[in-house]
Amino acid sequence: MSTQEIPEELAAAGFAPTSTPEVLAARTGSLARIMLNRPKAINALTTDMVDAVRECLDAWRDDDTVTAVTIEGAGERGLCAGGDVRSVREAFLEGQHERTFSFFEREYRMNAAIADYPKLIVSYQDGIVMGGGVGISAYAGLRVATERTKVAMPETIIGFFPDVGALYLLSRAPGGTGAYLALTGTTVDGRDSCYVGLSDVVIDSASWATVIERLADGATRNEAVAGLATSGDASLEGERAWIDDAFGSGEQLRAPSDVLARLRDSDETAAGEAADLLVQRSPLSVAATLEALRRAASMDSVHEVLEQDKRLARGLVEHGDFVEGVRAQLVDKDRAPQWSQKSFDEMSDEQVARLFD
Repeated sequence: MSTQEIPEELAAAGFAPTSTPEVLAARTGSLARIMLNRPKAINALTTDMVDAVRECLDAWRDDDTVTAVTIEGAGERGLCAGGDVRSVREAFLEGQHERTFSFFEREYRMNAAIADYPKLIVSYQDGIVMGGGVGISAYAGLRVATERTKVAMPETIIGFFPDVGALYLLSRAPGGTGAYLALTGTTVDGRDSCYVGLSDVVIDSASWATVIERLADGATRNEAVAGLATSGDASLEGERAWIDDAFGSGEQLRAPSDVLARLRDSDETAAGEAADLLVQRSPLSVAATLEALRRAASMDSVHEVLEQDKRLARGLVEHGDFVEGVRAQLVDKDRAPQWSQKSFDEMSDEQVARLFD
């Protein structure tokens, strides 16, 4: 890929291809920058992309001239809309199981590398940050949201679960808010993302250039965003009463059928909307996500959660609703999945437990 094929504004900023043209890198002073460069797909992650990000991090780890690294997304739509699950589904249907599960393992390895990185990583959570977009940003040392941020873990609608280590953070969110976001896939803004622990600060998107300049000059974590934070309240904080009543919290999360019943019984409009979202999801995926959340709440690190993610990803692809969910939402787009279980009442604890083996 020549520099002429890189978007003009990125080429002007010094970005060049890494091992794939879908991930660009640049140096500005003491700052190293990673740019996901698949804007037409809202920078959805491929295997080559996750490998390229990890290669960049490895290259800069021991480079004393680099004091900070940013992770950004090209285009106007967002940082990252998730993983390229259509390709994962295709590989599985073609019998290429090694390729199927290699994507997840390599993505989780990248997530772990970000969480463990010895230097400051700053993720720019502008626009859409969903699924794998949470994984590539939520374990950065500084997570910067904007007025355009839209964060979600919508995996239960495709017969999967919130993976990429996200359940470590969501299991520690206030009250039942983590379970609410994990099970229903509800999209929240930057302030709510800060409230549940997926972001650190909200700034105006126009201020990002200032953050870049400061980091290039060697700014610390706090110095990078000093005076740039915008004010405002998290809407989820005001919704805690019905959320906590319906979902429970921590290791005392309620069963899916109980969650649905409590949402239906609530007088809150938002609770009814959450119930409508929940019944669209794969019942098996919802139940598996709830169990994964319970287990994550007692785990000591994101690494333990990522190991659990490996097992559950394989379980839901091989024995769950992943193939059908991706078909209905992203391939045929008929939005009419035929889930393996028709309701929460049809499932046994043994069916869910087997997915973790």
